[in-house]
Amino acid sequence: MSKSEGYEPLHGSNQPDNALELEFELSDFAGTDGGPPNKLDSDNDVGHWGNEEELETANVTIDGDNEDFVNNMIRENDKKSTMRWAFMNMANSILGAGVIGQPSAVKNCGIIGAILAYLVLVVLVDWTLRLIVINLTLAGKKTYQDSVEFAMGRRGRIVVLAANGLFAFGGCIGFCIIIGDTLPHVFRAFFHSDNKFLSRNAIITMVTLLVSYPLALQRNIAALSKASFLALVSMVVIVFTVIIRGPELKSHSMRTALTLEDILITPRIFRGFSVISFALVCHHNTSFIYFSIKNRSLQKFSRLTHISTSISVIFCMIMGFSGFAVFGQKTKGNILNNFPGNDTAINVARFCFGFNMLTTFPLEIFVLRDVIASFILGERPGGEPGALSKKCHFIITSILVFGTMSISLLTCNLGTIFELIGATTASTMAYILPPWANLLLTKQKKSFRQKLPFFACITFGFSIMFISSAQTIMDSVRGADQKHCEI
Repeated sequence: MSKSEGYEPLHGSNQPDNALELEFELSDFAGTDGGPPNKLDSDNDVGHWGNEEELETANVTIDGDNEDFVNNMIRENDKKSTMRWAFMNMANSILGAGVIGQPSAVKNCGIIGAILAYLVLVVLVDWTLRLIVINLTLAGKKTYQDSVEFAMGRRGRIVVLAANGLFAFGGCIGFCIIIGDTLPHVFRAFFHSDNKFLSRNAIITMVTLLVSYPLALQRNIAALSKASFLALVSMVVIVFTVIIRGPELKSHSMRTALTLEDILITPRIFRGFSVISFALVCHHNTSFIYFSIKNRSLQKFSRLTHISTSISVIFCMIMGFSGFAVFGQKTKGNILNNFPGNDTAINVARFCFGFNMLTTFPLEIFVLRDVIASFILGERPGGEPGALSKKCHFIITSILVFGTMSISLLTCNLGTIFELIGATTASTMAYILPPWANLLLTKQKKSFRQKLPFFACITFGFSIMFISSAQTIMDSVRGADQKHCEI
């Protein structure tokens, strides 16, 4: 690339002594029409940039006359997260409510089936998370939904926004319900009282308004990084509490012997896929986390993804197999509900779980708010999402927080609904749209053999969607679904 075009190759470039050089993502310099950068256009094939090494970064030479612009970009970059805190955000986004349901996922898969499920899904989740960032760069966009729209048109945008919104909306309701399921046990045990202020609905209302609501009003996701660190610590406490306390239970009525089907693969394995996917999928947060990274690059994000998904699936497996080994077919959707209400150690875990939901809730509100802003404002020239005014930001956030909290006050049996949302929206966001969009963006550069993994991933996503949903609906009709709200 010539200097007159504004880009220099990473290696072997000779810059003037008085030039200021910064390293930015290609997507930061999209064309004026919101598409890929002009240099990509001149190559007449956006697919040329599909290789990760080629997509990482481009150096931009900026003359002294633009020093104010450079200084502004440096100040903006300083507000972003380091890799450590970006990891906290991503891992917290993964290790949320879904972790507590992993013993149920193992029950649905069988032990051998669960091992295969975890290995397959962690590879797919890691790959598709990186595909999203590649698609963002290829399309010159700032959000997941905008990159899908660039590849698939208006219908693709509607699908991804609906999937993102429903997944986050269901998650917010679930997080409020979990707060009501866990914290009242803890406060009643601590205060030795059944006061009405310690009731389920009172606790949900107070902690959501006093803790989650202020966090949700933040405009920068990097501000949640330290809260995400504390939430991760709490999840570690939960996992190890279940591992230690489970085998110590003296009541044999809480256990069942393992059958051959429990050890091998069960017919319900696709329902297990759905539950594991619900735990691992954080694709709706990907663009937020990626653009929150200081001096971001695809190489950095790939490293972040490998570490986050690997650690997350290890914790999921530890929780899943240890919980199922203790309770067998009596395993409940929330493994903490298998333990007595007066168990001190488990009440500590319940407190940690409730605290984790307080900090995960705002992450989902970020996604919901962005979906609404995308529908209302669209995007600005250059591919940036439209920015809400302070007034609109406050009003929309308030409506979302109060709305999801109100629904959680009216119902506590959303197990079937969450499983359906996990089977449909999680599959759509993680296994269908990322490879499909990438195929459309790079189709001229891929042979049929190179496209096969993409087709396989898409087929797998649709299989989970239809088979898991059908199994869940049939069990619900037969009355086999479990209630996940036991006080």
